[in-house]
Amino acid sequence: MAGRDSDTAIYKEDKTKAKEKSPSMYKILLLNDDFTPMEFVIEVLKIFFYMNQDEATRIMLKVHTEGVGVCGVYTSDIANTKVKQVVAFARKNQHPLRCVMEEN
Repeated sequence: MAGRDSDTAIYKEDKTKAKEKSPSMYKILLLNDDFTPMEFVIEVLKIFFYMNQDEATRIMLKVHTEGVGVCGVYTSDIANTKVKQVVAFARKNQHPLRCVMEEN
């Protein structure tokens, strides 16, 4: 029986350590420019961030009026991949849309 108690204590300790070491999270931001059409920004938000029309429009208007809008918060690898996908998609469609990530 003593073995079971020590196993439980080790499990609880490991569980606590796992919670302490959660990965850093990063915000993905879209930055306003004078050339990218609003409709294109909405499409980007729907395609890459799985937003519905209303959510995408709200974020697009935030980018347009405030200069920046948060698309989502992800781990480093996912955020980095999404930023690259958005930028590549924008360039392919000949738009200068800027997408960046910053630590949350």
